[in-house]
Amino acid sequence: AGVSPGVPHGARPDARPEPAPADVRADGAAAAASLVLEAVSLTGVFPLSDLSPRMVLTTDLGFDSLMLQELAVTLANRVPDFPVEEAFARGLTIEQLIGLVAPHVRELPPPDVFLPRQRDRRHGVARDESEPPRSGPERGGASACVDDFPEVRQFEERLGAIVGSGADFPYFRVHEGTIRDTTVIGGRAYLSFGSYNYLGLSGHPAVNEAVHRAVDRYGTSVSASRVLSGERDLTVRLERALAEFLGVGDCLALVSGHATNVTAIGHLVGAGDLVLHDALAHDSILQGCALSGAARRPFDHNDTGRLEYLLRVNRSRFRRVLIAVEGAYSMDGDLVDLPAVIELKKRYGALLMVDEAHSIGTVGEHGRGVGEFFGVDRSGVDLWMGTLSKAFASCGGYLGGSARTVRWLRHTLPGFVYSVGLTPANAAAALAATELIVAEPQRVRSLRRNAELFLHLAASAGLATGSSAHSPIVPCLLGDSARTLSVADRLYHRGIIADPIFHPAVEEGLSRLRFFLTSEHTEDDVRRAVSVLAEEVAATGG
Repeated sequence: AGVSPGVPHGARPDARPEPAPADVRADGAAAAASLVLEAVSLTGVFPLSDLSPRMVLTTDLGFDSLMLQELAVTLANRVPDFPVEEAFARGLTIEQLIGLVAPHVRELPPPDVFLPRQRDRRHGVARDESEPPRSGPERGGASACVDDFPEVRQFEERLGAIVGSGADFPYFRVHEGTIRDTTVIGGRAYLSFGSYNYLGLSGHPAVNEAVHRAVDRYGTSVSASRVLSGERDLTVRLERALAEFLGVGDCLALVSGHATNVTAIGHLVGAGDLVLHDALAHDSILQGCALSGAARRPFDHNDTGRLEYLLRVNRSRFRRVLIAVEGAYSMDGDLVDLPAVIELKKRYGALLMVDEAHSIGTVGEHGRGVGEFFGVDRSGVDLWMGTLSKAFASCGGYLGGSARTVRWLRHTLPGFVYSVGLTPANAAAALAATELIVAEPQRVRSLRRNAELFLHLAASAGLATGSSAHSPIVPCLLGDSARTLSVADRLYHRGIIADPIFHPAVEEGLSRLRFFLTSEHTEDDVRRAVSVLAEEVAATGG
């Protein structure tokens, strides 16, 4: 899920910054202005010449909560007495932020105060070369016990709100078998719309048999990095099958979908580079940005005009610029405008990575993803990333691209070279699933038919489904978190499972129920689900 702009949990949404005291010395004001402008420029990836005092950090400059946090930390490192919580005040302008910083600084910062973060290649972490090493608990008074973290307390407050609502706790339910169109919990069968088993291939007899054969022959682990003694013909065959399925030169399989994004972005870009990503990008993309040490800048969801602007003003200022988008967005169920993004990538000489976690196997005439859906030349994208845990009935991730690029990654990508290889069971499952998707194209057609029917019926019932289109993901937007939890609970008691999604996974006020369609759902299943959903939404005031 993407990070929602606004005030983080625990901050004061109604806080308004106080004006700077009248007796602030001129040199302190000048130093504060210099510090703040440099910090905003660095965090937001804006040229100093583009900044003006009355710009609002969130609405004018597009700062999301992570960017506000980065800005606050940057300023606090240089101005120890700066009240960092004030950086999250709603409607904060650059001018007001300068006023907050000014009372706590008395001289201009040294010229190298904003040295870019350098990446420690030995440990793969980003660090600030201008910051002295941290040692001992006296440094910032940080707690030495995780139980005492304020983040733990804040989490418990959010958890308590759910547990105390009167609804059944909707997470970590124990399922008693394979989840396809139905599942069993506590001995009761439910109609399920909460699984990524889009094509019903997890639990398919041919997939299960392939797994049994692989375990009998190779055991349960390859027990080593693939570079050394962890290579097996199953994984080699899987990568060839995926490359053919995608229409690319080669493919590399990794053990975790989330880690695939993290390690790939951290390997492609670093200090002196920029990542431009959709504002609704998945956490794995954001974590990859953090690992890389590169600057990052979100653009409004699917807003290629804003992306073009950011490329135009920033491309010449960075060594490399990586555009990171998703094929299908898992919270909204809409697709990237891939042809427009590819055109911008080419025009400005940027790199492009497309995360197809939810679009591969589900989108396009034969399930070959957004590349097939839009009919683009596959070489227009530098890296096609995807997961094996959804349509491919397994676990792990992959990166597809030119043979030259993949050969380089195979020998240098940290998350691959220094990781164990895919288990024989997971490689076999993904390979068997890939072969079934090709051999049984009706599965993708059934999935598409079910998703279209659900969307049509929901619209007819007056349910808000946002921008969902051409994917198997359909949200029902309810807005209020308590109401969303209530509707999910009422559906559960009527034998239907759909996941409630709240802030911070989505922006406050955009809470929703999320429905994942599968090829295994029948027309009657879809009609019943929408009918019951419409009844319960109406019963809770909608």
